[in-house]
Amino acid sequence: MNATVSQKDMRHLAKDPDWWRGAVIYQVYPRSYQDDNGDGVGDLAGITRRLPHIASLGVDAVWISPFFKSPMKDFGYDVSDYCDVDPMFGSLSEFDQLISAAHGLGLKVMIDLVLSHTSDQHAWFIESRQDRANDRANWFVWSDPKPDGTPPNNWLSIFGGSAWQWDGKREQYYLHNFLTSQPDLNFHEPQVQDALLDVVRFWLERGVDGFRLDTINFYTHDAQLRDNPPLAPEDRNSSIAPAVNPYNHQEHLYDKNRPETLEFLRKLRAVMEPYGAAAVGEVGDAQRGLEIMGEYTRGDDLVQMCYAFELLSGDQPDAARVAEVMNTVARVASDGWACWAYSNHDVARHATRWALTKDAQRLFATLLLSLRGSACIYQGEELGLSEAKVAFEDLQDPYGIEFWPEFKGRDGCRTPMVWSADAPQGGFSSSNRTWLPVASEHLPMAVDQAEAQPAALIHHYRQVIALRRAHPSLAKGEMVNLEADGQVLRFERCHGSERILCQFNLGDAPSMARRPDGNWSVLFGHDGEQLPAWGVSIVKMEEV
Repeated sequence: MNATVSQKDMRHLAKDPDWWRGAVIYQVYPRSYQDDNGDGVGDLAGITRRLPHIASLGVDAVWISPFFKSPMKDFGYDVSDYCDVDPMFGSLSEFDQLISAAHGLGLKVMIDLVLSHTSDQHAWFIESRQDRANDRANWFVWSDPKPDGTPPNNWLSIFGGSAWQWDGKREQYYLHNFLTSQPDLNFHEPQVQDALLDVVRFWLERGVDGFRLDTINFYTHDAQLRDNPPLAPEDRNSSIAPAVNPYNHQEHLYDKNRPETLEFLRKLRAVMEPYGAAAVGEVGDAQRGLEIMGEYTRGDDLVQMCYAFELLSGDQPDAARVAEVMNTVARVASDGWACWAYSNHDVARHATRWALTKDAQRLFATLLLSLRGSACIYQGEELGLSEAKVAFEDLQDPYGIEFWPEFKGRDGCRTPMVWSADAPQGGFSSSNRTWLPVASEHLPMAVDQAEAQPAALIHHYRQVIALRRAHPSLAKGEMVNLEADGQVLRFERCHGSERILCQFNLGDAPSMARRPDGNWSVLFGHDGEQLPAWGVSIVKMEEV
């Protein structure tokens, strides 16, 4: 073993290095989980207070969205200091307390790293924009204008308009794939990669168990700054950007998805490996998301997991669509590992997005915990929370403000968590005003109400998470014999000698179930020859 590996590293090495495979990860959006100091904004101490709730679900890890120092133009996804906590959320010592409390409850902690870009208030960018000869002059993506003064190419920002912003001091444009206040780092500069890997080491040394990597496929841009080609109208979709956004009109060959990213991911994996840490990358691409997921997770020297947006999309998937997605994964990512989610902080909550009944919510929860891959659950999903209605005057999300009313932004999925139906602000805060309003329609579904109702969705989540943890086939096994039979989705999960048959009726009419030959026992759901509407059957096939 390398003599430079510390005793703390040794403790990390004692962990199960495969803990992430099949893990269930609970996402916390810090601004909206629990306000402990009464200022109307959630904080780290509030998350620590509520960790027993997360642990009670039976999940393996908690993913915490950004809490770093930030001017909050994009609510923490614009980082001004990677190695400190924004005072809004608390302090480094409070983060250390959170880590200790989570580990005491058996929870891994994953934090959200935003490595593709910084805030324009980060010290690195402040220095870089001073002139063209300073030590960090090349740390961001700068380019001269075309002879007519226009931007160097046709790249577009996800948040609207050109991806290039003019800077009068350097008399150059800088690249920003998101807000103009979020300049992109230049991954072609080795010093940038080294500095970011030092950030990773900083948090690993504080005890984190892994990372969610924001916009992982945006890290590297085309060094030649070639124009993106147009995308045929029939190939456009709005899974990454709303339909009203012209970003959908390009095939994003050159502003992201570059092969050079793989080199950095190998370096990142090498840094994480001694700590037993794991990462899940967000792949934001409407055309090649699953393919990129396969590229980035292939083998054992890249990132462990990635998620694309196929199940975060607008249309409720039927049996054929789920089978199509899983068959595609088997084809393009057979040597990789997916992480599935229906909801997160970037999309409308799936209970509303797919107009799900309570029975359908139960089915999709069971399906999520039965698919090959790891799984993410977004805060409040266990309660069945709907997309909140947020008035324009209450909007905070710059994305929604830009494209209102055709696209209302992401605030509807970010409203505060509801803990107690009868408490002020649903038990989230003692403040008279919270950063986003507590949704009145959520109060009847608050945690205290759900816990008291045996038929509440939260108990179903606990059941299916426990089922997954009890059976290696459901957590880590292969998926075989996948088929869509009308509205019935059917597949087997296999691990060692264990074989489990899963059947899901994704329709509102009864359908026939298939009974396996030989001996079998029901693990979950129905055991008859017919599956009711939104019915599930999970059976274990016994060895003869």
